[in-house]
Amino acid sequence: MISSKIGHRLDPYVYKVAKYLLGKNVNPNLLTFSGFILNAGAAFLLAIGYSKGGGLAILGAGLCDLMDGAMARNQGRATPFGAFFDSVMDRYSDLIVLLGILLFYARAGSTSIIVLTSVVLIGTALVPYVRARAEGVIEKCTVGLLERPERIVLLAVGALFDLMVPILWILAVFTHITVIQRIHYTWRQLKEKTDLSGGQG
Repeated sequence: MISSKIGHRLDPYVYKVAKYLLGKNVNPNLLTFSGFILNAGAAFLLAIGYSKGGGLAILGAGLCDLMDGAMARNQGRATPFGAFFDSVMDRYSDLIVLLGILLFYARAGSTSIIVLTSVVLIGTALVPYVRARAEGVIEKCTVGLLERPERIVLLAVGALFDLMVPILWILAVFTHITVIQRIHYTWRQLKEKTDLSGGQG
């Protein structure tokens, strides 16, 4: 929801911050990979119970995710491979953080929270998958309440403020609502296209 509303409007400001912190010659793909490494670190910290460290690592990874695209676009270095690589690393990052949370609750023997986290993991995987499949048959499908930026913020809040279980409930419900919204939106767009074609015929 945030990214669909704001788009790339913050790019000039994010680019200025990135250039100040990292210089202007940093490869955007390296930033993308750095974000994944930070998320892997967050997963490890969450799995062993260092939730505040995990939350900070999630925020650091989110910052990398903001900066890589802004740098690529502002430096004229945006490429199809860069977009593909960013998307793949995002999926790895999303799922590895949830795996860390899953391992923590598995070690604690909390079966109900393991099931809850698994439901979140399924929803998290399906949100971008449904978009990718939808955009194979319609032009764009960015509708939905819970896109990646919202999920990152929620997980960071859950880790930093010891609110992980209520946050997992929010994610479990709203990731799947987002999937349903995207399915319905795609159905509606295709139906309108079919109705229009029928009317023209």
